[in-house]
Amino acid sequence: MGPGWRCWEVGAGGPTVAAWLAERTGPQGSVLATDIDVSWIGDPGPAGVTVQRHDVVADPLPTGPFDLIHARLVLVHLPERATVAASLAALLRPGGWLVVEDADPALQPLACIDEYGPNQELANRVRRGFRSLLAGRGADLSFGRTLPRLFRDLGLVEIEAEAHFPVTSPASSVLERATVEQTRAGLMADGGATEEELDRHLANLTAGRLDVATAPMVATWGRRPVGGTSD
Repeated sequence: MGPGWRCWEVGAGGPTVAAWLAERTGPQGSVLATDIDVSWIGDPGPAGVTVQRHDVVADPLPTGPFDLIHARLVLVHLPERATVAASLAALLRPGGWLVVEDADPALQPLACIDEYGPNQELANRVRRGFRSLLAGRGADLSFGRTLPRLFRDLGLVEIEAEAHFPVTSPASSVLERATVEQTRAGLMADGGATEEELDRHLANLTAGRLDVATAPMVATWGRRPVGGTSD
């Protein structure tokens, strides 16, 4: 990636990745950042970034082609994930790159991989409840591992993939807290945990009593062939 590239950040969330892309594409390039909710990235967004509210399933796709399309934690949540992935690949210029990062909660499903006490057991029960909510909303909990195969089916070449997950980190605890707070009502409604248990889990996080892991993130990248072959 370099000056003059045309990039699309799908499901941008916050401004960090879009701003990073804009720094590298320079004034000769362009970065489009889209999301259903653009409040996190801001509108206007970072310098050199065009922000647009967009539903990648329901709305017309932006005009291509793009040199780079990046989507992080987007496709895993969409029942129409294969159709959307094909649409993204079709918007690449010949030689352009598709980069998808998606979680695989089924690959490592635990919040605390060292389940040595009741606090850790509770954390893992809450995580099971969250996974159940995701599955009920159409998420594929094993999607991350399928990305290389999906990219091959889309006709992309030079495919590579790698996975990463922290066993514990302050950022993981922050993410766990945000996840529990945002899904609290659903967790209680589905019987994943009681209100008292969720309060206790959040208190354990605040006190630093948990080593919290996140689901493995599988990053996969591939290139649209030039003239039907890689160059």
